Amino acid sequence: MPIAGQGMLLTSMDVDSLHEAEFNRWYDREHLEERVAIDGFLEARRYVAHDGKPKYLSLYSTATFDVLDSPAYRTALANQTEWSKANIANFKNMIRGVARITISRGTGRGAALGIIRLRPPADGADRLRDALREQLDPLALDGIISMHLLENDPVLSKPLTSDAAKNDPGAGDWFALIDATDLSAVPAAVARIMDNFALKPLVVTRGVYRLLWDITKSDLPRG
Repeated sequence: MPIAGQGMLLTSMDVDSLHEAEFNRWYDREHLEERVAIDGFLEARRYVAHDGKPKYLSLYSTATFDVLDSPAYRTALANQTEWSKANIANFKNMIRGVARITISRGTGRGAALGIIRLRPPADGADRLRDALREQLDPLALDGIISMHLLENDPVLSKPLTSDAAKNDPGAGDWFALIDATDLSAVPAAVARIMDNFALKPLVVTRGVYRLLWDITKSDLPRG
């Protein structure tokens, strides 16, 4: 599969301009490396919005879905660094999806990412997955490298902010990811879903993001 592993943590948030420089410094100098170092985490990617909200998006791949509810990960969540706590307190509009990767087609990762958030019907998950499998075909469009489907676990998908206790009807949403070579290649791939009569009513949001950087386990300093 073009995405390593079977699980993925998706986080997205806004941050006030007053705190933005420190937020980016923390992500780039501590947070991604710290998370990839956790047992079972394989890689992480950071994005900034070209057209979409929230402004920042990160994807963390794990060897299995169970890693995202493992003792190692729960320990990391319960023992955030002081730098992490200070930055998390400044998150706005946070989305946190703990997901299974159920479809992953193509080869490699792109410099641009299209993302479509869908809300599956209560009794139609299998039909929706089958319909998306037909649409998530990277060979059908120039400039598209790979395409993926993430299915959130509604119990584990909670933000780290004070909103975590609120009922979230979107906790079980799905995300279609479109890895592209360039931002200009994304709209045609998004349109395959947005123009589909059966799929369009299920779309919650869509966006286009530009890759900032990525890190894999092999990039970490050797102790």
